[in-house]
Parts: sequence; structure tokens; C-alpha cells
Amino acid sequence: MNEAVLDARGLGCPLPVLKANRLLRGMQAGEKLRVLATDRSSIVDFQVFCRETGHALVAFSDENGSLSFTIRRRADIPSP
Repeated sequence: MNEAVLDARGLGCPLPVLKANRLLRGMQAGEKLRVLATDRSSIVDFQVFCRETGHALVAFSDENGSLSFTIRRRADIPSP
């Protein structure tokens, strides 16, 4: 399964999370999105975003200020 990539480098808070959320809404359960960012506040933003939305933050790296987040889309909860 391939992962989608969102290049949000150079964007400030809250744009990386907002753009990631928009893409995740159009993805299937279990698909992965890799987000590239440079805004240091994205570290906490993505942790909180995943905790609040149920998506899984499966990987994070910081290489010389270039941040990479891998998020696995949650399964949709069926409507009653």
C-alpha cells in the first residue's frame, strides 16, 4: 500500500494540520499519509490532532529541522 505525501514545509501553524485533515477525509481507512513540515509547533499539533481524531501517528522523525509525520487513517465509525 502506497502512502500519500503532503509537503507542508514552510507553512506555519495551523496549516500543516488543516491540510492533512482535508487529505485524510478523502482517504480510505488504514491508508497512510506522510506529512513533511518545518514548523516546530507541528510536533505537538499532530500529536493532539491524532489523539482527538482517532487517526494513528505511526512514525515521526526530525532530521536537521525537517519534520516527517506518518499518519494512518482511522476506520470510520458506522452511523447508528
